[in-house]
Amino acid sequence: MKIVRQVKLVPDAVQALALQRTLPAVNEAANWVSSVGFEHFGLKASVRELRKLCYGKLKDLGFGAQAAQHIIKRVADAYTTLRANIRAGNLGPEGAKRRHRAESKPVAFRPHAAHTYDDRCLSWNYDAQTVSIWTLTGRIRNVRFACSPQALKALAACRRGESDLVCRDGKWFLIATIDIPEPEVFEPKDFIGVDRGIVNLATTSDGDNHQGRRLGRYRRWQARKRAEIQARKTRSSVQLLKKRARKEARHATHVNHKVAKVVVAVAQRTERGIALEELRGIRERVTVPRDQRARLSSWPFHQLGEFIAYKARQAGVPFIEVDPAYTSQRCPRCGHTARNNRPSRDCFSCRRCGLAGPADHVAGVNVRQRARSAWVFVNMPDPFPAWPEPVDVTRDRPVVEGSREHERSPDGTEPTSSVLQGRVVDRLI
Repeated sequence: MKIVRQVKLVPDAVQALALQRTLPAVNEAANWVSSVGFEHFGLKASVRELRKLCYGKLKDLGFGAQAAQHIIKRVADAYTTLRANIRAGNLGPEGAKRRHRAESKPVAFRPHAAHTYDDRCLSWNYDAQTVSIWTLTGRIRNVRFACSPQALKALAACRRGESDLVCRDGKWFLIATIDIPEPEVFEPKDFIGVDRGIVNLATTSDGDNHQGRRLGRYRRWQARKRAEIQARKTRSSVQLLKKRARKEARHATHVNHKVAKVVVAVAQRTERGIALEELRGIRERVTVPRDQRARLSSWPFHQLGEFIAYKARQAGVPFIEVDPAYTSQRCPRCGHTARNNRPSRDCFSCRRCGLAGPADHVAGVNVRQRARSAWVFVNMPDPFPAWPEPVDVTRDRPVVEGSREHERSPDGTEPTSSVLQGRVVDRLI
């Protein structure tokens, strides 16, 4: 199982100057390679063809052999991703403005976009907590990095493959790939159904409720502060806004991590699996009033689902996604499904059997019931085909005089069936 760990680089003034010179130059070279590839091949640029056209020029610009290869590979991967998004319809149908805009110009890289380093360009010293990294001014050594003890232990034991150099708000980070052993998934005794929402971030079938009220208040407070600072229109206000950037997103990520940890820990302790609703595309399907659009757009349901999924894999907990249709309108006792079963957002009351309770809890129970059925079908072994009995296709065919099938019995009175029995054709008709 591959995950990433982020470490913060702490370079001195000389080292920071070398990094500041390298990353924009690398991305500028990537833009040049992208324009050359688009001019010659459109969106179908490959590593091999780009290497023929651009490798020599990159070497002349001062990039090392491995650095030039990584620049070319980045550009080719970017075009591969773009083609995949177009085929999947993520940029709209043919003729859509967004798709036309993406197809009509080369892929562009931001000046401080992340750049890939492999073990030839980047080496780690875990005991001293330093790295040696390639730059345009040469290889700089003994660049200190900071991380938690747990992250350092994981890096020393399981780091594999490439790392990305990232510059964010003037700070330098390395994002390393860690390949940790994935435990075997146990057979669940039951499932925990999890219903995700805006007011309640996650409600389980056990009745545990992880409310989003505090996160909502925090978002509204951040919005008010941003409006107040923007209204000043001074240089210091611009600097303050830059300093506060992504603070709200980091807080929401922290909250989602805490919720995911609790859900996975309960499932692991009780030897149960985790079931979620598959909410892909819900923002396109749902229409909300104008004053609710920001609230829906900032709903971090996908991130929460991703956190639960990877933490479940890391712990060996079974994980499955089920159909979300009518989970909050269906009665888990009698199966009656109707819109008036949910008279308000918080309450559920079945019109047939009278079952009542919190609507999110009922939805979690329905998710759990669907997971029980889905898990059986997902893990069911492939059935063996029911082969029919062998059929003799020569049974009704007349015997021709002098043929191999025309054999007489020992007494010479009738044809023997030994040849026919030996020529039974075992095939389906």
